[in-house]
Amino acid sequence: MSTNETPDFLSSPTTRRQLLAMAAVGGAGIATVAAASPAGAAGTAGQGPGTDGEVVTLTVLGTTDLHGNVFNWDYFNNREYDDKTHNDIGIAKASSVIKMRRADLGAASTLTLDAGDTIQGTPLAYYYAKIDPITGGATHPMAAAMNQVGYDAAALGNHEFNYGIETLRAFESQLDFPLLSANTVDWNTGAPAFKPWVIKTVKLEDRKPIKVGILGLVTPGVAIWDKANVDGRLKFPGIIEQAKVFVPRLKAAGADVVIVSCHSGTNGKSSWGDALPYVENASRLMAEQVPGIDAVLVGHSHVEVVDKATNAQTGKPVLLVEPLYWGMRVAEMTLSLQKVRGQWQVVDSAGRLWNANAVPEDPAVTGAVKAAHEKVLAYVNGVIGTCTQAMSAATSRYEDTPAMDFINYVQADAVKKALAGTPEGALPMLSIAAPFNKLAAIPQGDVTIRDVAGLYIYDNTLLGIVLTGAQVKDYLEKSASYFQTYSGTGPVAADAITNAGGTPDYNYDIMGGLDADLTYDIDLAKAVGSRITNLAYGGAPVASDARFVVAINNYRQSGGGGFPGVTTAPVVYNRQIEIRQLLIDWATANKVIDPATFSSTDWRLVSNGAPITVTNS
Repeated sequence: MSTNETPDFLSSPTTRRQLLAMAAVGGAGIATVAAASPAGAAGTAGQGPGTDGEVVTLTVLGTTDLHGNVFNWDYFNNREYDDKTHNDIGIAKASSVIKMRRADLGAASTLTLDAGDTIQGTPLAYYYAKIDPITGGATHPMAAAMNQVGYDAAALGNHEFNYGIETLRAFESQLDFPLLSANTVDWNTGAPAFKPWVIKTVKLEDRKPIKVGILGLVTPGVAIWDKANVDGRLKFPGIIEQAKVFVPRLKAAGADVVIVSCHSGTNGKSSWGDALPYVENASRLMAEQVPGIDAVLVGHSHVEVVDKATNAQTGKPVLLVEPLYWGMRVAEMTLSLQKVRGQWQVVDSAGRLWNANAVPEDPAVTGAVKAAHEKVLAYVNGVIGTCTQAMSAATSRYEDTPAMDFINYVQADAVKKALAGTPEGALPMLSIAAPFNKLAAIPQGDVTIRDVAGLYIYDNTLLGIVLTGAQVKDYLEKSASYFQTYSGTGPVAADAITNAGGTPDYNYDIMGGLDADLTYDIDLAKAVGSRITNLAYGGAPVASDARFVVAINNYRQSGGGGFPGVTTAPVVYNRQIEIRQLLIDWATANKVIDPATFSSTDWRLVSNGAPITVTNS
């Protein structure tokens, strides 16, 4: 089919109805909230003083946290994406939902937004940042895809800054719509470095147009997570603080409706402790504390949200909708407006989610990105070496595995070589790694870029810091809080003892030594903070005042996960080299991956000193 042709699922009302009936998200009470008047309907939502009784409907469709996903494709496993709940991913799927809803509701009264984290997360995104960079003239596949969807605006996400400001600016220049962020400001002047807001005019037949103000905000964690890219150039004041400044400006500029596209979750919590004086996940707090906001498209936290908050000053409800991540869902926010003393005001709102797995991919989107996708498939499937035995990460969260040892070995080796001849180069070398991807596996025999990249699915860069023996123990104690308290030697299922308090796998760090083994037991029968026992380096107990260089990723070193000691530790290595690329480069240069050269059993789970048997079920 030519991308200029309209597919049947878009042109046929019957087909659209059938697909959308399957796409309606149900269960858990999150499919809809506060049903409003049907789209485009006129009615009588209220007859209070100063109202004219006429109601019109505005619809906002939204995506968030697309993370470089265009196709429903798993680059690391070289097959269509699937998970245990059978979600599909990709903006091509989301686009079909968006275009079907526009066809049903009327494009003139429908706006489409995104809430950030767009240009990082897949080999497709990495390739056009590093291998064939858009700063050299290539078109970013996410720009090509999003332009086909027809967004009205998008907010910046924190991962937009991963590849540097120049790459972000190149991406911005390729879009047919504005990138918004009212709290990304110039380091020296404090002036917005990106467009903070835009006003879209929705024209109505024989009625006064509706002016819709769209404000963009990003979680201020960029200041620590991408410090190397933004320090001295950009600052990131708080979401609530900047909303208090810019919402009144939008109102003064004539906005009848204010929608915030906010790359910040709703739980009011922060992962960085007191490293910043601002809240990481502030969308709900903003809705409660800043008057004048009608609805918030939420991003960053990768969850489903359809809810309302009540503004403390006005008592008015504020709609909050977050459509999961990777294009799995599309948000729909329905706003009912009525004239009050001649001005449009929101008098009711409703939210819902659509599941993208029920619809086919939009051929206009896939057609625009097909050539880039095929180029990246060839890249990630290229053979770069061999492995003497298979290495799987499936059990890495509860037992020492060669897969994690490989990451720690490459990281520590890179830092040690860089520090050769310096005072710190003589210190013992340690490294930390987390089990990011349970599905990661390097096969015996031929190894591809895809195989190696699957071990490290984030675009983190490598640093080296100096910690004392006491700090190493404190760090490991924090990591050990990932486990539930458990007495007994098992067998026990992994899920029964991991992810304590909702701690994600990526916040469980495994530490290893380079020239000698760092060994330790994690005693799950003991209280959190007192679990690390038998901590030794090279067979000798680790002294509290011993000094180590620790290879660590930029997310962790900058405060991500709230691990102790790292943000204030001396930094002795920081060349902004991505860890995933280091793994690929090591395998390419050495040709043979032999676990015997780097793998050893350094840590184990115990209960009152006795080993625990854990099963992967």
